[in-house]
Amino acid sequence: MPSLKDLKNRIDSVKSTQKITKAMQMVAAAKLRRAQDAAEAARPYAERMGKVLAALGAVYDGQENAPVLLGGTGKDQVHLLVVATGERGLAGGFNSSIARLAREHAAKLLGQGKTVKILTVGRKGNDILKRQYPDHIVDTFNFREVKQVGFTQAQLVTDKILAMFNAGEFDVATLYFAKFGSVISQVPTAQQLIPAKLPTKAEGQAEAPSVPYEYEPSEEAIVEDLLPRNIAVQVLRALLENSASFYGAQMSAMDNATRNAGEMIGKLQLSYNRQRQAQITKELIEIISGAEAL
Repeated sequence: MPSLKDLKNRIDSVKSTQKITKAMQMVAAAKLRRAQDAAEAARPYAERMGKVLAALGAVYDGQENAPVLLGGTGKDQVHLLVVATGERGLAGGFNSSIARLAREHAAKLLGQGKTVKILTVGRKGNDILKRQYPDHIVDTFNFREVKQVGFTQAQLVTDKILAMFNAGEFDVATLYFAKFGSVISQVPTAQQLIPAKLPTKAEGQAEAPSVPYEYEPSEEAIVEDLLPRNIAVQVLRALLENSASFYGAQMSAMDNATRNAGEMIGKLQLSYNRQRQAQITKELIEIISGAEAL
């Protein structure tokens, strides 16, 4: 049985931990609002970009001269998995849920005889995936020193993806991230980047005007310019969704940790009081016994 001093030290230690988790919860809550606003602001632009490309891509429907970013290489042998996670932990299952989705897809592809390459965005995803697939990781991006991710970071990732594709290093690229739903809801999501997975014709033309557009320059030239930009926009959206999801998950995890610390303090304090009472009772009995002996 621990002594009173040991119990007192444990209570003080848990109280210190509780202060830390409470402070982290408040910091995450403060950062969550800004990250959530950025993620929600990026969604309409990314969705509209997809609809515009869906409308413009109709000119290549059934044609063999479609851009490779739109139509693909015609092969499905080499897959690039772009796994975007957080730079830090202490966020519950946020990082592991994204990595788990990527691992399941990788295992399925390898089981089919495909070649898998992994590009990680975020330190935690790299740490998780290199345990099982160290030889499949081709590169990693670490934005830990960046206070708020933006288009600059998304463009760095996009340039790497396009450079690998132009070099013929993969056929299909899929992006993994967590879509922000709420503080307690972050949905691991897989989105195909190359070939471009555009909305269906009905979805892409849902808001089309009755008067058709005339494009200048041609539709083909616009599509060639928008396809690389669309990849950067989708990567940016994923990074912003991840940022909001991370702070939401961290806020929830730190709230649970603070509650658990409070419960532990209560149990330790109860044990401390019981042991202290037993010790006082024992001392009183010894005093009374000594007095009776006299």
